[in-house]
Amino acid sequence: MNTNLLRTITPNEIETYHRDGVLMLPGMFDKDWIELLNKGLDANIEAPTRRSRIWYKDTSGRSMFYDHTAWQGIDEYRKFIFNSPAAQICGQLTGSATINFFFDSVFVRSTGTQFKTPWHQDEPYWSVEGYDACSIWMPLGPVKQKNALSFVPGSHRLKTVFKQYNFGDLNPVRKKNVDQVDFSDIAEQEFPDINADPERFGVVSWDMQPGDCIAFNGRTMHGGSGKLDDDCELRVFTTKWMGDDVRIKFRDCGMDPDHSSDMIEKGLKPGDRPDTDLYPLIWKLS
Repeated sequence: MNTNLLRTITPNEIETYHRDGVLMLPGMFDKDWIELLNKGLDANIEAPTRRSRIWYKDTSGRSMFYDHTAWQGIDEYRKFIFNSPAAQICGQLTGSATINFFFDSVFVRSTGTQFKTPWHQDEPYWSVEGYDACSIWMPLGPVKQKNALSFVPGSHRLKTVFKQYNFGDLNPVRKKNVDQVDFSDIAEQEFPDINADPERFGVVSWDMQPGDCIAFNGRTMHGGSGKLDDDCELRVFTTKWMGDDVRIKFRDCGMDPDHSSDMIEKGLKPGDRPDTDLYPLIWKLS
């Protein structure tokens, strides 16, 4: 398992990340990491956390499984978080001197699933804010461009407060006590209808292989693909990371995932740097 970068991140790639708010990086993790994460994901599916959800389920049994913040109970996830080069990737792209871990999440779509993740930005949902928040999106199997996560380059620089989707509404099994958000009172504008004219928004996505990853800013607009092929299952592991300027922010509109109670229990308050055993420091610039 590679603990260091398999290749250098180039100045051009760093420039692209800051310009577009998203960057596809091929070949950053070796096959041993992919095998380990697939093993961890199998364990996660077998024993989901209390935070897990089914976002989609049809009459044929096709489904979309989501879980997050499972790393403390799954050794494979912990090993990746503490020993893989993911934090270093985020540090070099954001230009941060330190990188703390925020949380993990997984997405599993069964073959033929006709589910499209609504377009959104991540940061407005979170219990933190900061330009240096960076996510690493990793497919654990081959993924075609039409099935991969899509992005609007440059959207991380928009200042408009958009009305974000309430993912708590994705609850076909009617699970109780799921996180909810309501941006009605703070939104300045409805979220753009990107699916109506993806070319106008310059939407990008990529064919990807296991070991590739997408790094993206927490403010970059992104959304999912449509129908999966009948021979294609999508298994994705993501990690969220916090660079130098990220600070705690509790939001009156709700948060998803809502970390506020855990943060308060650790003595953290709005404006603090999240730096506890819940959000461990993983990487420092040497």
